[in-house]
Amino acid sequence: MTSTATISDVAKMAGVSIKTVSRVVNNEPNVRANTRELVNQAIVELSYKPSLAARGLAGGRSFLIGLLYDNPSDSFLVELQRGILRACREKHYGLALCPAFSKSTDVKTDILDWIRATQPDGVILSPPLSDNMDVIDALRATGLKFVSVSSAGTGHGPAVHIDEAEAARQMTHHLIETGHRRLGFVKGPLDHACTRLRYEGFCAAMSAAGIAVDNTLVAGGNFHFESGVEAAEKLLSGASRPTAIFASNDDMAAGVMHVAHRKGLSIPGDLAVAGFDDTPMSRQFWPGLSTVRQPVEMIGEMATERLMAEIQRAKKENGLHEAETPDGSSNSEILSFELMLRASTLG
Repeated sequence: MTSTATISDVAKMAGVSIKTVSRVVNNEPNVRANTRELVNQAIVELSYKPSLAARGLAGGRSFLIGLLYDNPSDSFLVELQRGILRACREKHYGLALCPAFSKSTDVKTDILDWIRATQPDGVILSPPLSDNMDVIDALRATGLKFVSVSSAGTGHGPAVHIDEAEAARQMTHHLIETGHRRLGFVKGPLDHACTRLRYEGFCAAMSAAGIAVDNTLVAGGNFHFESGVEAAEKLLSGASRPTAIFASNDDMAAGVMHVAHRKGLSIPGDLAVAGFDDTPMSRQFWPGLSTVRQPVEMIGEMATERLMAEIQRAKKENGLHEAETPDGSSNSEILSFELMLRASTLG
């Protein structure tokens, strides 16, 4: 059958009331297991697709998840959305996007206005909004459930992330192991917590190897290709250039490789280049880019599943908040990363 089936059709096939079908669809408690099984079987056989609007009216919820983001062109964001959408489809939720400029003085007002207009059941905070304590405090004041996709965890709610500093330390250690002593580093924007953590990991590996960090070989960036180009122009123009550059994301690493090629430098013979994120472009470069793989899609999916669990728990507890530990450590889920070593650092 087609998806034109109605809730009445499901109720009739399962031999239950429409209200019971609604309770099963909304995952309400106190439904007998055999009744729930009959309803779910009818839903599958009829290919029934519950209306978000109808579910909202029945359950007092919108069945919308909000994604708060700053940079719409960020490749990280594209992969993050893919994971969020996968989890939303699984639970028949909708996804609503809220663009918000993190550095704006009106960012809190813009987000709260959007929440009042859209009425999501909860929101996911992506970087750098997930590192903005003013935004987090404003959300906490509303009582709305949220999960941060954060590089460090905020200590003020659930978060899903990797160990950014350790990942950067390991990549830097790889560059040192392959014989490099003059290492350049390209930072990200200062309002991202991962900028600090990745640089800390770089410095930790250098210190462990007994190599002083040369500040003239450290450049700022903003996670865009163009800033990687600008940083590389600075780092590669001096008489004593680095033999390796670790850019703290793949987009900037692409900019570094672009400048190196234009200057006639061979990679990795004259210059080794490493990035961070393992975006699809890292496998499309020539030579292939060594980078840190963080499972961005999985982070998005797990953050969404965590948020839905928080929403469901709050509903069962009549809006009471789950107690948090003072440092929020129990609310963080730290996922694994992997070094993807390719030809850009392997001679």
